[in-house]
Amino acid sequence: MSENWTGEDVLRLSRGFQAACVIHAAAELDVVAAVGEGGATAETLAEEIAGDLRATTVLADALAAMGVLIKEGGRYAAAPGAADALTAEGTDSVLAMVRHQANCLRSWSRLADVVRSGRPVEKAPSIRGARADQEAFIEAMEVASRAAAGPLVEAIGPPAFGHLLDLGGGPATWTIAFLRAAPDAKATLYDRPDVIGIAERHLREAGLLERVTLVAGDFYVDPSLPDGADLAWVSAIAHQNSRGQNRELLRKVHAALAPGGRVLIRDVVMDASRTQPAGGALFAINMLVQTCGGGTFTFGELREDLAAAGFAEAKLLRPDRYMNSIVQAIRA
Repeated sequence: MSENWTGEDVLRLSRGFQAACVIHAAAELDVVAAVGEGGATAETLAEEIAGDLRATTVLADALAAMGVLIKEGGRYAAAPGAADALTAEGTDSVLAMVRHQANCLRSWSRLADVVRSGRPVEKAPSIRGARADQEAFIEAMEVASRAAAGPLVEAIGPPAFGHLLDLGGGPATWTIAFLRAAPDAKATLYDRPDVIGIAERHLREAGLLERVTLVAGDFYVDPSLPDGADLAWVSAIAHQNSRGQNRELLRKVHAALAPGGRVLIRDVVMDASRTQPAGGALFAINMLVQTCGGGTFTFGELREDLAAAGFAEAKLLRPDRYMNSIVQAIRA
């Protein structure tokens, strides 16, 4: 951050949307996959993505200017590494996260309206459709956690457990990490019906499906959660809720856990000023534009909500600069 702001500093921040919009459009249209290994002309690319020729050419030229594509002799090819990152089959694919960020940007662009009204943006689907957007969101969570999950579980113990309840387990990234760290344990993954199939695919690929019970449900609606676990994992959920919603959810977690069981909350944990970590302050904007009551919370607030739900001995097990802080509490 600049110590003495200038007009150019402000304009540089203001122009930041431009490159983001270009890469988002490329991801939503699957441009890198459409170019293919052998490259493509603008005409071929436009046909592949069902795009207008002039508009496709302008987009491809911008991607070439940014270095994502290489343009030679009227043909476009993927730059080294671009296909690995920006195709679904890429070895380092972040395509789902880029598509999710494109959806976020559409909401963020209405931030001034949200601040005036206090209401989140009415969501509209991308050109890929609402179902594809939902899948991109779930797979984006895998992108966000794939590198961190194993090391983080190792760093916190892993805590001894026999039965894990992964609440809103999504693509099963954290279930996989916990079960790999505890070879004799089993898990229950609970999420919405449209997510269970994605979790099942990831668990099968990891060779862990037989150790996991998949339960479809909605923790906002269902009166209770699957019981019997001695460890509940509540990962990246607290921020999407109001504090009242968190207390209600934690009461359900408390009732589902075995006596003496533990809950681990993975999320952003803010300091008392709510300005640090800086990434958490910006993430609160994401919750402002997308949810009715979500946000990022301090450890004191999480501790109060855990106590209100019946938990004891809450502690900040692991601080982090962003989403990987861990708060632990015990079902007394």
